[in-house]
Amino acid sequence: MAGGAGAMDGAAGQGAFSLKEERVGKAWADARQLGDILPEVWTALQAKVSRMIGQIGDKSPHVARPETGVYDDLQVDWWTSGFWPGLLWILHDMTGEAAYREAAWPWDEKMERRMIEANRYHHDVGFQFLPTAVIKYKLTGDPDGLRRGLQAANFLAGRFNPAGRFLRAWNEDKIGWSIVDSSMNLSLLFWASEESGDPRFAQIARAHADTVVAHFIREDGSVNHIVSFDPHTGAVIEILGGQGAAPDSSWSRGAAWALHGMANTYRYTGDRRYLQAARRVAHYFLACLPEDGVPHWDFRAAADLSGEPRDTSAGACAASGLLELAEALPGPEGAVYRQGAERILLGLTQHYGTWDRPAHEAILLSGTGHKPAGQNIDVSLIYGDYYYVEAIAKLMGWERRIF
Repeated sequence: MAGGAGAMDGAAGQGAFSLKEERVGKAWADARQLGDILPEVWTALQAKVSRMIGQIGDKSPHVARPETGVYDDLQVDWWTSGFWPGLLWILHDMTGEAAYREAAWPWDEKMERRMIEANRYHHDVGFQFLPTAVIKYKLTGDPDGLRRGLQAANFLAGRFNPAGRFLRAWNEDKIGWSIVDSSMNLSLLFWASEESGDPRFAQIARAHADTVVAHFIREDGSVNHIVSFDPHTGAVIEILGGQGAAPDSSWSRGAAWALHGMANTYRYTGDRRYLQAARRVAHYFLACLPEDGVPHWDFRAAADLSGEPRDTSAGACAASGLLELAEALPGPEGAVYRQGAERILLGLTQHYGTWDRPAHEAILLSGTGHKPAGQNIDVSLIYGDYYYVEAIAKLMGWERRIF
């Protein structure tokens, strides 16, 4: 185990905590710093996830709407399928509790079965296989986890375009498209190089990271979501708004992907260019936060953002990335990033948690999936839940990494 508080024992522990959990969100409302309530948050989080195991069952969750609080159930080839089992593996690693491990165990096998059928796998196999097959292998030595992780890395490497030095996004006719989200998937390639001894995976990851720095991260630290390249020459054709409000807007989750992804890339490579890129995005992100520390879905969606939806998933992912920066930069600057992460997490905990709703299957409210398309606005998102757990676990001493 990597440290942290112990979990409750089975259903008895859940039941003993349930009434207290219904009141705990209100009890935390006056906290001025996350550190004042962190141990209690960690305990409540374990109780919440233990309950979610029974509620979610075999579902592959993505979205829970506020009117029902029930997670949907998508196919395992959908890009979000790794986050629920990844969350469970973190809690197993921290607590040693068998229930988390048992619930997480079968997911990479399900995904592999889908690989040999018609499927929708694409650039996001890192999001799917790092929190399942790879972490299973790291924690248990499972040879099938190793095999599936390397298979996914080979699949991702096969999407590399040498002319433009980018990983192709999606499928169908988007041959020259690449997206900032793939910054997070590079960890699969770096891990595969370390595990196999084959440098080609890391070479591809670094080439794509260089493209992110050159064409996705703007001078002010905001980011582009989609860049369209000529797949034959590698020349940039255009910038597309994607899930942001406009091509020149500032989609907050895109910034979170870039921040966290470049911090991860620095951890794998030691190349300070990626550290500088992560810092640039971090400074911009922190400067754009509203008073409660939880970002709006796009920092440039309107001159007055007060009526715009929040995106708790962007906040949770950015907080986890800021903690990577804090670890990379000990001293006063690292403390700034840690304080920024704690500010975001305190806002999420106090204002957007479901602590007083035991029947709700998610942890965080008020995520925004795709505002321009009118999809999944003011909902719970499984990746928001995952990155919240990941960030809190880091503050509680979690030493291992999935991404």
